[in-house]
Amino acid sequence: MANQKAIIVHAPEKVHMTQEGYSELALELTEHKEVKRPKAVERVARARDFGDLTENSEYHQARDELAFIDGRIEELEELMSKVAIIDGKKKSKTVDIGCKVTVHGNGKAFTYTIVGEWEADPKQQKISHQSPLGKALVGKKVGEDVEIEAPAGKIVYTIKKIH
Repeated sequence: MANQKAIIVHAPEKVHMTQEGYSELALELTEHKEVKRPKAVERVARARDFGDLTENSEYHQARDELAFIDGRIEELEELMSKVAIIDGKKKSKTVDIGCKVTVHGNGKAFTYTIVGEWEADPKQQKISHQSPLGKALVGKKVGEDVEIEAPAGKIVYTIKKIH
């Protein structure tokens, strides 16, 4: 028993994402594989031709860049293998990932799109379903209130419309 090794198996967790977000990842992966990586490989080969590799800073920089690109390719491939595409076009009576929701709070109206954590972009009013506001909104209906604890205190939002 003492010589046995523990095997830890991690079940792949699903990453919720819209089709738009998945397409953006696919484009980035294609760009890394077909454009950035070949250029980086070429830079490594050119720098290798400069001679002594121990003092060849261009070679080491090119290798570091290639390693970074390879790491990003691996990260994108793993992420994309876990994606569960969300249909944001379906009509729903409750807030869910992929839908737009208009809320009213602090005397103002805000419209957000609820997205997976990898697509969140507050500048574009895309909030993660894992964010405090996203968690509070998911599963709620028009007319319901949600309460968020913010640094300045509690904020109450009323759901006005689910798009």
